[in-house]
Amino acid sequence: MAAMTVLTGVREREHAIDVARENLQRVANLAAANEAQSIEGARQILRDLSSIPDLLENQEDCSVLLSDILSKNTDYVNFGLIQLNGDVTCSAVSSVGMVNLADRAHFRRAIAERRFIAGNYIFGRVIGKHTINLTFPVIKNGDVKAVLFAAMDLVELDKFVLDVQLSPGSVLWTVDAGGTIISRRPDPASWFGKPIPAELRPALATRPKVPVLLTGDDGVQRLYAFARVGKPDISEYTVVIGIPYDEIVAAATQDQLIAVVGLVVTITLALLAAWFGGDLMIVRRMQALVRTADRIASGSLDTRTGMRYEDEEISGLARSLDEMALALQKKEVERDAAAASLQAADRRKDEFLAMLAHELRNPLAPISSGAQVLKMAHADNPAIARTAEIIARQVEHMTRLIDDLLDVSRVTRGLVKLNRQPLDLRTVVEDAVEQAYPLFKSKRQQLELDIPHAPMGINADHKRMVQVVANLLNNAAKYTQEYGHIRVALQRDGALVRLVVADDGIGMAPELVARVFELFTQAERTSDRSQGGLGLGLALARTLVTLHGGTLRAESAGPDQGSAFTVELPYDETPVQAGPGGAQPAGAAAVRPGKLRCLVVDDNVDAAQTLALFLEAGGHLVHVAYRATEALELARAHAPQLCFLDIGLPDIDGNQLARQLRALPQTADAQLVAVTGYGRKEDQEKSIAAGFDQYFVKPMDTAKLVHLLSLLTPDTVQ
Repeated sequence: MAAMTVLTGVREREHAIDVARENLQRVANLAAANEAQSIEGARQILRDLSSIPDLLENQEDCSVLLSDILSKNTDYVNFGLIQLNGDVTCSAVSSVGMVNLADRAHFRRAIAERRFIAGNYIFGRVIGKHTINLTFPVIKNGDVKAVLFAAMDLVELDKFVLDVQLSPGSVLWTVDAGGTIISRRPDPASWFGKPIPAELRPALATRPKVPVLLTGDDGVQRLYAFARVGKPDISEYTVVIGIPYDEIVAAATQDQLIAVVGLVVTITLALLAAWFGGDLMIVRRMQALVRTADRIASGSLDTRTGMRYEDEEISGLARSLDEMALALQKKEVERDAAAASLQAADRRKDEFLAMLAHELRNPLAPISSGAQVLKMAHADNPAIARTAEIIARQVEHMTRLIDDLLDVSRVTRGLVKLNRQPLDLRTVVEDAVEQAYPLFKSKRQQLELDIPHAPMGINADHKRMVQVVANLLNNAAKYTQEYGHIRVALQRDGALVRLVVADDGIGMAPELVARVFELFTQAERTSDRSQGGLGLGLALARTLVTLHGGTLRAESAGPDQGSAFTVELPYDETPVQAGPGGAQPAGAAAVRPGKLRCLVVDDNVDAAQTLALFLEAGGHLVHVAYRATEALELARAHAPQLCFLDIGLPDIDGNQLARQLRALPQTADAQLVAVTGYGRKEDQEKSIAAGFDQYFVKPMDTAKLVHLLSLLTPDTVQ
C-alpha cells in the first residue's frame, strides 16, 4: 500500500497539474463571460436607444434622455450621439466646446461595418477617465444616420471579475485588440492603457485553448490561460490569467504528504467517512437544494436554502441558488413596475385617441347634418339628392375610420362586432369603387370592372366589406403609375365567391409579399406615390376577411410587374333584402304632424346651426345656445321638450348642465340627448349617470335621430 501510495502521489502530482490547467481555463472563460455579459448589456442599451424615433430630432431632449440613462447605469461615465462628421451633438456629460471623434477607430468601424463595435482603450477627452467606448450605428431607412456610444469606466469593467478567486501571486489581465491593458488584478489603476508584457504577446495572438507555461517580466514562472471576451460580434478583448507554477506543484506535494499521513487514518475512518460524508454532508444537503430549486421553479421566489455558507462546492451551489432567487425576485418587482408604467402609458394613449376622435368628429357633425338638410330641402332635385347621399355616405365612412383609429388592435385581433346580413358582393364592389374613384381620376388610371350579371351572394357586414374592397382599390391606385390599369374581377367558384383586384403598378419583391399584411408595412414610396396611410389598410382588410370566414392573399411576379390581391368568401344563397323593412328616406320620415320645442347647445357654431336646420326642416321649434349659462336661460324661458347637449362646453361640461336642467321645473321631464365626439364606453356611462336619456356620437346617426323624433313628436300641434 505504501508503494501504491507513492505511485498514486506521483500520478496525483501530474493530475493536479492537469486539473490546474483545466480549472484555470474554466476560470478564464468565466471571467471572459462576465465581462462579455457587461458589454452585451451595453449593446442592448445602445440598440434600444437607436430605435427611439425622435433621438436625432432635438439635441436638448436627446441630452436629457442620455443623462437620465447615465444616472441609472453607474457602470458608465458617458453616453453620446456622434454625427457622421464626428461631432458629438448629444451627450449625457456636457462639454465646454464641440467634441469631434472623427479620428476614433471605433466610430469609423461602426459606420463602415454597420454593427456594434467594442473599441480599444481610450482616455476620455471630456470625462478624463480611462475608458472603452462601445458604439452602435443608428440606421434609418437602410442608411447610417449617426453613431451612439457608451463610455465604460475601466474601474467598473474590472469589478465584473472580482468574483474570480485568484491565489496569491496570480495575475489577471483584460486586453483590447491592440494588446493594451483595460483591466488588471492586482493593482489595476497603474496598468490601465499600458501594453501587455512582451513575453505574452505571441500567445495572445494565437489564444491557445490549453494553458501554457511562460515566465513573466517579474521572473515568476506561471501557467497562463487565454479566453476571448464574447463572440466576434461582441468584442475583440482577451482575458489572460496566470497562476504561479510553484504554487501548483507545492499544492500537489502537500497533497502527497497528506495522502501518506491519511493512509493510516483513512483505513480506520473509511466507513464512518462514507456514511457521514455521503449521507449527511452530501445527499441530504443536495436533497434540500433540489427542494429549494423546485419551489423557486414553481414561483416561490422568496424561498431560500437556509444553509450556512462554507468554503466548499455545495455551499457555493447554495449561495448561487439563493442569489439567483434574490435576483429573480428583484426582476419580478421591476417587471411589475414596468407593467404598471405600460398600463399608465396605455391609459394616456387611450385618452389621447379619445380626444383626437372628438376633435375629428366635431367637423363631421355639421357636414352630416347639412347633407341631410340639403337632401330634405331639395328632394325633387336628383343631382342635389345624389350629392347629399354621397356626402352622407362618405361622412359615415370617415366616422368608421375614426372608430378604427381608436382601437386598431381590437380590429386586427378580430374583436370588432360584425352586423352580418345577406349581401350581393356586386353592390359592395360598386360602393367601394365610388369611394376610390376620385383617386383613380386624379391619377388618370383606367379601371376595368369584370362583374357578372348573376348575384354574388355572401353573408357579411356591408360596411366592413366595403372597407375591405376600398382598401384594396386604394392600395392598387397608390402603387400604380399615372395612366396605369387596374382590373376588378368577380366570379363564383363552387362554394366560394372570388374577388380579384389586379394592377400593373410597381409590384412587390418576394420578401414584401410575405409580410405585406403586417401592420405598418408599406412598399418604398417615391415622389410620384406621395399619398399614403399608416400601413393599416391591408392588415385591417385581411383581418376583416378572416372574421367573415374568408381568405385574402397577395401575389406579384416581382418589382415593376404589378400585384394582385384575391379575396375568397363563402357563397350564400340567401336572397338579398331590398332594405330593412322598406324604410323611407330619413327626410321623409321626419315630416310628421305636430312639433317639439327643442334646445340645441354646442360651442361649435356650425354643428349647432346645421342640427338646428335639420330639426326645423322637420317642423320643430328650435332654440340654439353656445354656452351652458345661455342654455339655462333659454330653458327657463321656453321649457324645451327635447335638449341636445354637447359635452365639451367652454364654461361647464354637458354632464353638469344635464344635472342642472333636471333640477329646473321647466325641463325636469325633458328628453336629454348627449351629442359629443367622445365615443368611449366609460364616457357614455358617465353621461347616462348624469341624467341623459340618449347618447349620440358625432356625426349623429340621422336614421336614429329621425326614429327618436318620430317617437317623441305628438300627434297634434301643442
